[in-house]
Amino acid sequence: MIKHQPNDMVKYQQYIRRKWLVLLVMVILAVIASLASLMAGSAGLTLKEVVLAVFGNGTRQTSTIVWNVRMPRIAAALVVGMALAMCGCIMQNVLRNPLASASTLGVSQGASFGAAVSIIYLGAGTQVNTGSGSVASLTITNPAMVTFCAFLGGVATTAVILALSRLRGVTPSVMVLAGVAISSMFSGGTTLVQYFADDVMVATVVHWTFGNLGRAGWGEITLIAELSLVAFLFFYYHRWSYNAMESGTHTAKSLGVPVDFLIPTSMVMCALISSVSVAFVGCINFIGLIASHIMRRFVGNDFRFLIPCTALCGAVLMLASDIACRMLVPPVVLPIGALTSFLGAPLFLWLIMRRGSVK
Repeated sequence: MIKHQPNDMVKYQQYIRRKWLVLLVMVILAVIASLASLMAGSAGLTLKEVVLAVFGNGTRQTSTIVWNVRMPRIAAALVVGMALAMCGCIMQNVLRNPLASASTLGVSQGASFGAAVSIIYLGAGTQVNTGSGSVASLTITNPAMVTFCAFLGGVATTAVILALSRLRGVTPSVMVLAGVAISSMFSGGTTLVQYFADDVMVATVVHWTFGNLGRAGWGEITLIAELSLVAFLFFYYHRWSYNAMESGTHTAKSLGVPVDFLIPTSMVMCALISSVSVAFVGCINFIGLIASHIMRRFVGNDFRFLIPCTALCGAVLMLASDIACRMLVPPVVLPIGALTSFLGAPLFLWLIMRRGSVK
């Protein structure tokens, strides 16, 4: 006699299949966005030319454009988008704050301050001159120093946020206000650092803070990718703990979740990967805030799927923003940090109005 599965089991299997389908769709979107980014630009490459160049069968000119110019930019967009999106997803969980992200809490601004100090005063950056003697760009000659100083700035901000959250017990709305204050403080510090530098260095650092995916080389991209992978493995290993924390820290503790270890460790991991990203590509705001809220509408708060889907969504949003930066005013490439802020700020205001009653 054939026994039918319980109705609850069937519903659960359908629930899981839907989540896997969303994850598959995000992977496909990331691939499509990557191909679109390879084709976007003044060279006017077709899909066939791009595919041939990727597999080593294109012309020398096409291969040079794809592998030396566009592929590093796409790789930077993928790893930085994933890193910032994961930060926003995890911060919102451990701080119980739907508006938390590296940019809204001041972590990115603290990292930017640390990186600017290392570049201007600690000799981590070198000006690259053109043949006429004018400065063309700023090359980071000591990535370890920039990363360390950016990490210190990001961790300093994280420490203040954790102190407010755990020692003073502030509400989520007050936490965002604290993030605004911290951002303002570090922005003022960055301004003072630039004020005492020479004009050429100030100009290059200001241009650096705008955000530019084309600045990072394969070495920097590899470093961000490795640290982001370690963070992802840590976050995903604790996925069930994050699920439990959605019901509150007291409930999570009663279920055996090591809350006192998980919260500060998660915040330090977020500070690390967001700070390293800022150190090499500049400040890129609101990606972490936007990606996590988009994916919650499709996969809910199940961190088994929310973490990887949010990471992929961040990558897609970063690639789409980069395409827009290159295509809106050709041949000028707009700063991606300015574009993400311009598009992300309205969503941030909408979230504030929607969550105005959150305590």
